[in-house]
This record gives sequence, structure tokens and C-alpha cells, in this order.
Amino acid sequence: MITDMTDKIGYIKECEKKLKGLFAEIDETAFFNQSKVCEAFAHNRIAERHFAGTTGYGYGDEGRDSLGAVFAEAFGAEAGIVSPHMLSGTHALTVALFGLLRPGDTLLCISGMPYDTIRGVIYGDGNGSLKDFGIKFACTDLDGGGKFDRDAIARKLGGATVVYIQRSRGYELRDAFSIDEIGEIISFVRANGFNGCIFVDNCYGEFVEKREPVQVGADIIVGSLIKNPGGGLAQTGGYICGRAGYIDMIGKRLTAPSIGLEVGSHAAGYQYYYQGFFLAPHTVAQALKCSLLIGEAMAGLGYRNYPAAGELPRDLTRAIEFGDADKMVNFIREVQYASPVDGFVTCEPWDMPGYDDRIIMAAGTFVSGASIELSADGPVKPPYIAYFQGGLTYEHGRYALMKILDKLM
Repeated sequence: MITDMTDKIGYIKECEKKLKGLFAEIDETAFFNQSKVCEAFAHNRIAERHFAGTTGYGYGDEGRDSLGAVFAEAFGAEAGIVSPHMLSGTHALTVALFGLLRPGDTLLCISGMPYDTIRGVIYGDGNGSLKDFGIKFACTDLDGGGKFDRDAIARKLGGATVVYIQRSRGYELRDAFSIDEIGEIISFVRANGFNGCIFVDNCYGEFVEKREPVQVGADIIVGSLIKNPGGGLAQTGGYICGRAGYIDMIGKRLTAPSIGLEVGSHAAGYQYYYQGFFLAPHTVAQALKCSLLIGEAMAGLGYRNYPAAGELPRDLTRAIEFGDADKMVNFIREVQYASPVDGFVTCEPWDMPGYDDRIIMAAGTFVSGASIELSADGPVKPPYIAYFQGGLTYEHGRYALMKILDKLM
């Protein structure tokens, strides 16, 4: 039993000792990804003028266009859109899907049911969803081990227009998919005759590994700037990268079919987006170390983790199963109490827009809703799982763990 401050510090140090090798692997990946980002900046000749804002139509906005080019090069894509006018990951995914799909087309999700907030986009009734526009939806469940069900996928590929893969777990009890797993299933899909667009929801996955999904065959990847690639500095926005032809289609949905990516101004300028992307490989590494430390400590107290303690995370999120509503709620509240913003606030479950269950969320962040910052959330229902993510600095994650141990012990 941990009874005092000395015991807690000793326990944390023991956890850190076990994680030393994994921390070194994370540092190596961060250096590799930092190198990619630096090379993309240099190759695209980024200069101070690219930080300046524009107004009105935004014709000739160098900052906007070069930012998309930097993201695309770092991620191994042909082209990219980076826009503060995409308000979240869900919004960016929506823009991309509506840009790619037409009435009569079929969207096939092969990674199980997608995240809560995207379900209403796909098959909501009377809300302007894809379904309302005559776009069909099909889905294959994962197998019993949380992996792609190849037989089920092969049976449903024939009528698909876009194949959709969600890299992260969402609110499901499975590990995120690794880049190798994504590459293998893309090869399987192509080998079975699919020639359409393979689309990856890349939220929470950027810079966790040395490659991104477009480098193993994906045609489009989509993510949020208040997650990994914003580095904690981007204040809003989303990105879409991939094949140039598909990016052109999506750009016409982001703005208008007659103008596409020729327009789009942002009066506040782009410095935080460039600087955030520059910091992102390091910031992601800090968050991954926070995840590993929290996971190791919780496992030592008897709580099941996804991914398992001692395994390298494949994305930013960690699921911790409490099996008890009070313990789950207390864990999330302690994350809030450890936050620099609204650290005096007690979290309560509530009916968040786009979710089927009541959600409790610790989000005492500088950027509202930013999950690259230390945060935790989850639906208050059995088996009472808290989803933990983020941490701009490893020290903040360590501090939060001290408070969590205070409560749970």
C-alpha cells in the first residue's frame, strides 16, 4: 500500500525504470520524425512571410498553400489541405467524405463501427448525412482479437466506392492499428480487386511511428490540428493529405466546386500552425511517455490497460478499465484537478453533442478540447473505461499521476 509522498515517488521511479527501454525507442522515433519535418520546411522554403494572414478571398495566400505542402511532404503524400476552417477531426472527416462520395456510392468501413461523432455524419436521419444524399454504408466487424476480419472484408468489397479505416480505438476496447497492420490490410484490399479510394482516419496517430498510412498505400488521411500534428499550439483546424486528384475533389467541397483550393483566407496568420507542426514530433513523444507511465502505474494497481502495460502505444490514447463507476469518475476528476486551466473544476457526466451515452471529460486545456494536452474522458457505462491521452510535457503527466495515486490509494 502506498501511504505517503515518498512511497508514491518511489513507485513512480520503479515504473520509470521498467519503461527506460521504451522511452528510448520513442526518442528515436521522435528524432526521425523531427528530421522529416525539418526537411519539409527547408524543401518548401518556409520563410517569415508565410506566417502572415490574409483577408477576403485569400488569392495567392502563400502561407495557406505552403502549409499544405509541408504537411503533405512530411506525411509522404502528393498534396495536402491544412485549414483552420475545419473545426475538428469530425469536421475534417466530413469534408473529405462528402468530397469523395456521390449519390449511389457505398462507404465500407472495415475497422468496425466508426467513432460516435462520425456515425451521425454517415447514417443520421434527416440531418444532412451521407445517407440523406443517397450514399450507402456497409461495415465489417473486427474479429474476436480486435483485428481485421479478412473474410468479411472480401465478401463486401465488391460494391464499395471508398474503404474507410479508423486507426485509433475510439471508445472501443481494442488496440489502435499499427502502420504495418494498416499496410497489410491495404495490400489485401488491393489484391482483392478494389481500385477505389482507401481512406484512413488518422486522428491520434500522427508521428507515433516513423511512417504514416499514405506511405503504406492509403489514398487519403485525415486528422485534427488540436491533436498530434498541431503540437499543442494550433488553436483549431484540420488537415487532409493524400493523392492529388482526391485532394482536388475534397477542396471543391471545402470551398465551392467552381473555385476549389484557389481561395481561403485566415486573417490571424499561420505562425502557430507552422510552429505547432514543427514541435509535434517532440510533443507526441512527451504524450506517449505520459501514456506509458500512467499505464504502467495503473497496471501495477491491478487495472487492465489497452494497450497492455509495457507495450509501445500505437496512438496517443490509452484505455484503462476500472469496472466501477466511482473509480472511473475519480480518475478522470483527478486529471482535471491536475490541469493548468480549470483545475478547480469538478467534472460531471453530461450529454455531449454527437455521443450516444453520457460522457465525463477532463479537459483543462489551453486549447479547448485539445487531446494532445493532458486529458481523459469516457462514457459512464460498464465496464467503466477511462480514455487517457496527451501531455505537452512528461513532467505534467508525472504530476497528474501523483494526484491520481492520492485518490485511488
